[in-house]
Amino acid sequence: MTAQVVAAMREPSGEGYCAMRGSCGSKDFFGKPLPCPYNGTALETDVDRELLTSLCGAEFEEGPTCCTTDQLETLRDNLVTAENIISSCPACRNNFRKFWCTFTCSPDQATFLNVTATQITRTGQEAVESLDFFVSKRFGEGFYKSCANIKFGASNSYAMDFIGGGAKDYHGFFKFMGDVKDMGSPFQINFPSQPSPGMSTFDAPPRNCSDNDLASRCTCIDCPDICQALPEIPPPDAEPTCHVGVVSCLTFVLLLAYSLAVAAFSIGYLLQVTIRRRREKSYERVALSADAGSEIFVSPRTHTRGLVGASSLALYIDGEDSVATQSESRHLGRGASLLDPIETVQPRQYALNNMLRRAFYRLGLIAATYPWLTFAAVFTVAGLLNLGWKNFEVETDPVRLWVAPDSESKLQKEYFDEHFGPFYRPQQIFVTSSPPVQALQAVTGSTQESTSPVLSWEHLKYWARVEDDIRELRSSPHGYTLDDVCFKPAGPDGFCVVHSVLAWFGNGLEQYDEVTWASHLLSCAESPVTCLPDFQQPLAPRYVLGAVPEEDGKKQYLDAQALVVTYVVSDSLDPEVQARAMEWETTLRGYLQDLLQRAPAEAGLEIAFSTGVSLEEEISKSTNTDIKIVVLSYLAMFFYVALTLGHGSAEREEGLASSLKQWAINLPKLFTQASSSSSTTSIDSRTTPRLFPRLPRKLFVDSKFTLGLFGICLVILSISSSFAFFSLVGVKVTLIIAEVIPFLVLAVGVDNVFILVHELDRQNLLHGPNAAAATQGLGYGFTTPMSPTQSRIRSQFDSVHSHDSVDAASTPIYLSQEERVARTLAKMGPSILLSTITETIAFALGALVPMPAVRNFALYAAGSVLLNAILQVTVFVSALVIDLKRVESSRVDCFPCIRMPSRIALQDEPAPSSGLGTLARFIRRHYAPFLLRPVVKGVVLLVFSGLLVASVISIQHIELGFDQRLALPSESYLIPYFDSVDAYLDIGPPVYFVARDLDVTERVGQQKLCGRFTTCEDWSIANTLEAERNRSEVSFIAEPSASWIDDYLRWLDPLQERCCRVRKRDPSVFCSERDSPRLCQMCYADKEPGWNITMKGLPEGDEFMFYLRQWLISPTSEECPLAGKASYGAALSLSEEGDRVVASHFRSSHTPLRSQADFINSFAAARRVAEDITRETGISVFPYSLHYVFFDQFVHIIAITQQVLGLGLAAVLLITALLLGSWRTGTIVTAVVAMTVVTVMGVMSIWGIMLNAISLVNLVISLGIAVEFCAHVARAFMSAGSGLPVDHPAGQKERDERMWTAMVDVGPSVLSGITFTKLIGMSVLALTRSRFLEIYYFRMWITLIVSGALHGLVLLPVVLSLAGGPGFPLQEADEEWMSHAIRNDYDYTPFLADDDSVHSD
Repeated sequence: MTAQVVAAMREPSGEGYCAMRGSCGSKDFFGKPLPCPYNGTALETDVDRELLTSLCGAEFEEGPTCCTTDQLETLRDNLVTAENIISSCPACRNNFRKFWCTFTCSPDQATFLNVTATQITRTGQEAVESLDFFVSKRFGEGFYKSCANIKFGASNSYAMDFIGGGAKDYHGFFKFMGDVKDMGSPFQINFPSQPSPGMSTFDAPPRNCSDNDLASRCTCIDCPDICQALPEIPPPDAEPTCHVGVVSCLTFVLLLAYSLAVAAFSIGYLLQVTIRRRREKSYERVALSADAGSEIFVSPRTHTRGLVGASSLALYIDGEDSVATQSESRHLGRGASLLDPIETVQPRQYALNNMLRRAFYRLGLIAATYPWLTFAAVFTVAGLLNLGWKNFEVETDPVRLWVAPDSESKLQKEYFDEHFGPFYRPQQIFVTSSPPVQALQAVTGSTQESTSPVLSWEHLKYWARVEDDIRELRSSPHGYTLDDVCFKPAGPDGFCVVHSVLAWFGNGLEQYDEVTWASHLLSCAESPVTCLPDFQQPLAPRYVLGAVPEEDGKKQYLDAQALVVTYVVSDSLDPEVQARAMEWETTLRGYLQDLLQRAPAEAGLEIAFSTGVSLEEEISKSTNTDIKIVVLSYLAMFFYVALTLGHGSAEREEGLASSLKQWAINLPKLFTQASSSSSTTSIDSRTTPRLFPRLPRKLFVDSKFTLGLFGICLVILSISSSFAFFSLVGVKVTLIIAEVIPFLVLAVGVDNVFILVHELDRQNLLHGPNAAAATQGLGYGFTTPMSPTQSRIRSQFDSVHSHDSVDAASTPIYLSQEERVARTLAKMGPSILLSTITETIAFALGALVPMPAVRNFALYAAGSVLLNAILQVTVFVSALVIDLKRVESSRVDCFPCIRMPSRIALQDEPAPSSGLGTLARFIRRHYAPFLLRPVVKGVVLLVFSGLLVASVISIQHIELGFDQRLALPSESYLIPYFDSVDAYLDIGPPVYFVARDLDVTERVGQQKLCGRFTTCEDWSIANTLEAERNRSEVSFIAEPSASWIDDYLRWLDPLQERCCRVRKRDPSVFCSERDSPRLCQMCYADKEPGWNITMKGLPEGDEFMFYLRQWLISPTSEECPLAGKASYGAALSLSEEGDRVVASHFRSSHTPLRSQADFINSFAAARRVAEDITRETGISVFPYSLHYVFFDQFVHIIAITQQVLGLGLAAVLLITALLLGSWRTGTIVTAVVAMTVVTVMGVMSIWGIMLNAISLVNLVISLGIAVEFCAHVARAFMSAGSGLPVDHPAGQKERDERMWTAMVDVGPSVLSGITFTKLIGMSVLALTRSRFLEIYYFRMWITLIVSGALHGLVLLPVVLSLAGGPGFPLQEADEEWMSHAIRNDYDYTPFLADDDSVHSD
């Protein structure tokens, strides 16, 4: 009808007049009745006054109205539907009734209603099509505010989502109620902000939820204004509160202390230099005027730099001796310069050291004397151990891998699964345009330009076909479909829960086209309640659209960058139900993998997905174990070992090329007859012509290819035996073990091979077949006759010894191969024992970490390292003697049946050689003297102190967590899925707060749970969760909690006419939704006292359980949304008899969690909330969410790290102090090891390595391996002792020389046998495709190796030279010690000797 006609109809207006009255039929057959336009006066006829009064209150008890009974019945139906949702808040309920009663029945209707258009109904009557309703701002805002915070727990949402479409102000609220829609108004109601001329606004005073009268006041859950405020608390990851500027107080104190130390050192050094220069000038003046014979005065510079020897110690030992005495003892060698007076000669003894040396000597002698028997015995035991392979099992279940069996979260998960059933199995798909849109990610801080949005008509049509395919998928072999396995809230006859944008379209696009789809999608996104899916739960946009951009604070849904599709599959503890779900999921996974390949070409779409079986399947794949990397690592180690073993000593011999060249030159001479050859007096065999070339002995005989290969085979055997043994005792293998143990044991196990072979080379040099010749140029005598100094040294010893003592001359030089090998093990065995025990204990301490994957790794590593060490001191020792016999019989390596002819070389003069390799000569000549300079020591201490300070500062920034993407194969389809979760998912995981051990049939128990009644406890579970939701930045709780107790008791409210009903004749029988209202009545209709918000009279005891059992099976519907079947069917666990509630949960959800810190903090926050509830109410409450079980470790990870590393360092201190015989040295070694580990931890934050159970075990491994870098140096230092007390005036110089001796002795072995082998073995890991191996093993172990080498070969020597404990000589008998002191003079000459002299090498 035209506006003019309508205006003419509306002319009479004002108080007492109506704008509409009565019903004039509906627009279509299923439509709601429409009101008739009416411009007459209000009437008192044709109205059910009792019904009107019950709906609209006492003000309508009498007087004319503008409504009829038909309208009142329609109003009643509409009010009942709304009040099912809003009845918990009286203010909102009464405002709602006031608003619509006034709109429908007010006798002054014409003052604020203006009909603007009419229409003809299907019965031919004229009805209202649109009208204006003028409402004041005061009432609008008050009405909206009273309803805005009402929670609808069944869907973890707000009542405003249902009655106002999620409106953010009263304009949106009124618009939603006034728009024409199937579930709303049948005619258009507009709400102009200003009234038309001659009109006024409806301006009744609104009720406030915080008013004190019972007709208004709401509970805290629905009215934040009356809630008690929670005290402020910092977020779980709050940084330290103590700061100085931008740095923490700890950082400031460390920087200040270090700066002061640097300043003090610099000032002290400058003062020392100044004082020394003045003394030197004074010395020069005195020297010029002194008597020429007064040579005993020595320059102060000489004092500070001299080393232990008669020249440097005589002033302290025997100050009365002449200068001649100093020169006489010049060449005594190690310790010999300290033999004046006689008491100093006697070395200190350490019983444990002697006992270990004897034990290893006997073990070495047995293994060397009976090599084949040793092989047979050890390999038999190893073979028996390897029988355990029959019990070999690989663990792939993520929970059993990463969660401790006694973990609190795991026990709580099992409790939850047992009482409420396992959480659903979500199958989630992210659909993006191709190429995929990269959303802004907070984690990386990076953004890329997005391509076209994913929402388009063509994309929707394609995806609709995909969803149809998925619904029709049939699994093999049983043919299960989605309908057979999905979760159905309404029961077996209900619909599957599928979160998809197509659910807004009724799972099909048949009723839409290219023009209408966009507007419909927008209306659904803005008001999800108007587009309910078939399972009747509103789908908010955040569930189905990802990365929705905003413009001017308004969501641009059509520009969403991703579709989020989730199929919810039921899970169960029943293996049959679980197998059915997994079978269908496997079929879905196959379909989606195929779709992943073809969707870009077919529709320009890309997908990322995960199914219920995906994670376990992908974790169980062994693609991380790149077999090429493992083989390459072992080959690299083999060639390094083979090419470097036995080459520690320098022997000059022509190489292969020169041999072939000389052979080619000499070959023609073989066929030339030279008459002069018979007169030759001396023939150089190298120029003698031969039919076959002379091959270099070093390459073919002295090489150690076979020995190196044997050593690596022992590593493999130790790994195999360890795997078999632990499999036998039931410790399952994990993929981490299979991937990492081979590298770890290879890097650790080869070290001892180098150490033993290098020591055997020294023994061969001293006691081998060529020892006599070798010693000719090594300091036992020169080409000139023995000097008087040497004669006096010999006589001095002779005067001390008894007549049967063994001196250097009478000591036999040549020893058998077995004896040499036994002495090798006797010397190095204690060092191997020290490093092996500390490594094994350190690795075994990793078993204290409760995570099974980590604990098993630690056990396997400890077992492999221990077995490898046992094999090396037994089988490898036997192999050493066999290889030694091969070498000395000139048999070719790898082909021992071929024997090369022995050579006799006649030389005019023996070439001076020390037998030391290039590395050893470098350490002796350059590195050790440089390192032990006082200034260098100070610089070293400052540099490493600075490194320690920097590491401690860096440690403060280590992050906790473990990105699960790293545990997957690098090419896994789950990695893009987890990336999409971070980029597009705008919802957090659900969280449940489980209450147990509470009698809810008693009023006290009910009041500890509820939140919507006036007598509920202030800090009940429901109230506390709501209060925590209001501070989501610290609680990480995003949605209102689903309080079953409140909805259950409200279900009993007689005002909920469609809910709890019983038969009138038999109240013990409940009515179904099909029963006639005439046969039924409200459950609490006749109760005394009646239902009320004070809880007085509400059911208790058996009556409580009687109604509760019915509530749990009552279908949730639009007529009664408070019924419990769909919303709370799994929220309560009843006893087997059904007479009590064993446990119940309150459901909510977390805020979106996008980083590891978010997941950890959400878990910590939920635990805090549960603990607060338990403390306030006395109820046993725990939180549960899917990710908690995996993040439980981070609650205690820092304390466990401190505990394990503390125990490890205590073990290192105890073992090193015990085996080295000095608490002082043991403390130094432990401190250096601790600094190594701290350095590794400092690099962790720089290199992006998070602290978790895996990196914790690597830190424990670091502790064990760091000992290896230090143990051999420390033992050599202690074994080079002279017996001087620590506080002796010459103690500093004595420690310097002992340190120099130790560096020359074991430095090359530590560098080439420990550092380089580990570097080679670990560097190969850099080639791996696995990010997990790269980050947690390559990065950490490379850092460890570099840090360990620097601390062990730079810092440790400096600290030991300054504060090391007094040493013990290596020999057992005094006489042998003295003779060795002379014989070893070549090897331990003070390092300030002239580099050009014989002794310099």
